[in-house]
Amino acid sequence: MYTNKQIWSVSYPILLSLLAQNVINVTDTAFLGHVSEVALGASAMGGLFYICIFTIAFGFSTGSQIVIARRNGEGRHSDVGPVMIQGIMFLFVMALLLFGFTKLFGGNIMRLLVSSESIYEGTMEFLDWRIYGFFFSFINVMFRALYIGITRTKVLTINAIVMAFTNIVLDYALIFGKFGLPEMGIKGAAIASVLAEASSILFFVIYTYATVDLKKYGMNRLRTFDPALLMRILSISCFTMLQYFLSMATWFVFFVAVERLGQRELAIANIVRSIYIVLLIPVNALATTTNSLVSNAIGAGGIQHVIPLINKIARFSFFIMLGLVALSALFPQFLLSIYTSETALITESVPSVYVICCAMLIASVANVVFNGISGTGNTQAALLLETITIIIYGSYIVFIGMWLKAPIEICFTIEIVYYSLLLTTSYIYLKKAKWQNKKI
Repeated sequence: MYTNKQIWSVSYPILLSLLAQNVINVTDTAFLGHVSEVALGASAMGGLFYICIFTIAFGFSTGSQIVIARRNGEGRHSDVGPVMIQGIMFLFVMALLLFGFTKLFGGNIMRLLVSSESIYEGTMEFLDWRIYGFFFSFINVMFRALYIGITRTKVLTINAIVMAFTNIVLDYALIFGKFGLPEMGIKGAAIASVLAEASSILFFVIYTYATVDLKKYGMNRLRTFDPALLMRILSISCFTMLQYFLSMATWFVFFVAVERLGQRELAIANIVRSIYIVLLIPVNALATTTNSLVSNAIGAGGIQHVIPLINKIARFSFFIMLGLVALSALFPQFLLSIYTSETALITESVPSVYVICCAMLIASVANVVFNGISGTGNTQAALLLETITIIIYGSYIVFIGMWLKAPIEICFTIEIVYYSLLLTTSYIYLKKAKWQNKKI
């Protein structure tokens, strides 16, 4: 059974890495919030489109991470490297295909979804450059899967700091035209994000070569394409790929609904979503830790420790979130002032912040319990639970946002519904289903 100290030793580097990585989102939103509401809204739509596609790669890496963690727990260290190398090959091809798809059809898709011409033009200006990030971010997630799977997570913090620093400097320079560079606005934000992801890959390659025992982990030689191994990885990953895509696609539906309410509502949604993502960082760090430690524990023959481990991490997550929510609810204007100096926009955003605070308390437990299911290797079951929840989520937001055209803070109540359903279904699954003997 893992102690609180061991859980924290794995979690806090992931937390710091997520914090630094999300500086990209916060920085883009904060800087563009001082450009215009159109730029803010367009970056939201373009950014969500990018993330929807990126989550396909992230889902694959999560499945790979589960396999890597299981092999690490079993002591089969030489089998770790081949999983990562096959993953990199697969995801590079995926990046190439999805880049081409977005180039060919991205404009047509956005034309169907975005009603405002100015938002559409800004979104396409952002996406035309942002999608080059596929080639870097898709590979990046496999390095992340490796280090989380073998529980060497401290490197993620250093890597994310490099990426965040690069993004902040380039955002400032390219959005506003500083340091002798041209003023590019929303295009500058996209280019800065791509270059930040490229810096992350460069760091990972150098660090891995310099510090990792490549022979121990079977990474000391290039390998040919291994269809059998890839299919074993995909037998776990295909469900997480679809799960993450569907999860993020519902966010995209949310923003499509909000965009029809008006530019002001879209700006509020982007700002509040940025705060929401920051609040989720410790939860996501602990959820990722749950995924890895559960898989490691099962690999080491400790099935009986799985439920107590999930419960322990869930309590830890809840009390951390309770403190963050209390601060956010007490000082919402301060948080919002980071993104905009417009008093009316800040005032109109406060109710949505309160709604998100309520949702985060439920999310702090729901995400940990749900990731515990994925950690057991039962990714098909996790996909089923997510799908049930998402169908209800999508129906709710279409009804509230598109049909009733409710205020933005009412639209955000969908997050309370989502996490309540996810927690309930995940808890029932762990209590009632036969998940103990999944082989991967």
